[in-house]
Amino acid sequence: MKIIALFGACKARWRRWPKIIRIFSTTVAASVFAITLWGSLSLQQLDSVLLKGDSRLYTVAKGAKAKDVLMQLASEPVSSFWSVIWLKIHPEFSQIKAGTYKIEKGWNVKHALQVFVSGKEAVFSVTLVEGQRIEDWLVTLSKAPYLEQPLTPDDLISLRSEFNIEQDNIEGWFLPETYSYTVGTTSREILRRAHADMKSYLDKNWKNRDKSLPYASAYDALIMASIIEKETAQATERPRIASVFVNRLNKKMKLQTDPTVIYGVKDRYDGNIRRSDLEDDNPYNTYVINGLPPTPIAMPSKAAIKAALHPDKTNYLYFVAKGGGAHKFSTSLAEHNNAVKRYVLEQ
Repeated sequence: MKIIALFGACKARWRRWPKIIRIFSTTVAASVFAITLWGSLSLQQLDSVLLKGDSRLYTVAKGAKAKDVLMQLASEPVSSFWSVIWLKIHPEFSQIKAGTYKIEKGWNVKHALQVFVSGKEAVFSVTLVEGQRIEDWLVTLSKAPYLEQPLTPDDLISLRSEFNIEQDNIEGWFLPETYSYTVGTTSREILRRAHADMKSYLDKNWKNRDKSLPYASAYDALIMASIIEKETAQATERPRIASVFVNRLNKKMKLQTDPTVIYGVKDRYDGNIRRSDLEDDNPYNTYVINGLPPTPIAMPSKAAIKAALHPDKTNYLYFVAKGGGAHKFSTSLAEHNNAVKRYVLEQ
């Protein structure tokens, strides 16, 4: 009864107010209710609004504001005013970082903003294959998606200078690996990493080498590793291949390895090694020169470097391919000639 009486008293007082005040008060109350409802619905919308479009890359520009990004990505129109309020309520979504990100269809805007705040950009990769030449790698890098500033053979001189490579030919000085990168990375940056990785790996393993090896420097080992890389694709054979070349160096025998001949004649090689190639007087022709060629002939893998620094202990001086990627190893020329007759001439 007291509540009813109190309500009646309030109603009576309300009626005693001037009509204009009652109208104004009602309008204000209705407006406050409408704004509150609108705000509540707008904030709920921002909590769940989806991204527009399909899965794609999205670039957050340097200096971009979270509010503008939010409004641009939302699949339905959202209020600029309530976007600001929503970000005040959720300040953890405001500090977005510039970069290019992968956003997925079905995400809500809140999820995308979380990714932009984390700075975890879209990552791509390029595989630089062992046994290939630097020119081959330049082609690979030029075709890698979102990798900028492709290089040409004319850039090799500047690379040599930038990376402080002493040799005129930079072949072999880069480690074959799969390298990850983000949008905006340049080909030069990938090669800088590959060079640093090669230097680090070669230096570390040179210190732990077999001390009886006939190499004057770690660079000699790198040259040997490149030859081993080109001679066999079978990991288990690499230390045995290495032993053959080490044994020949120790005996002052010419290495007589075909991959160096091919490297020396360059573009003249058409798939067949001719007598003229074997007799060609160039610094890479190990049928003519004594010892190692002046530089690596390819990019050697970690496994090839390990084989060069830790060859098997054998008496082998010769080997010939016998099919399937394997080789027949021999200790004497007579044995080797028989193997050549069996595996090459009679095929």
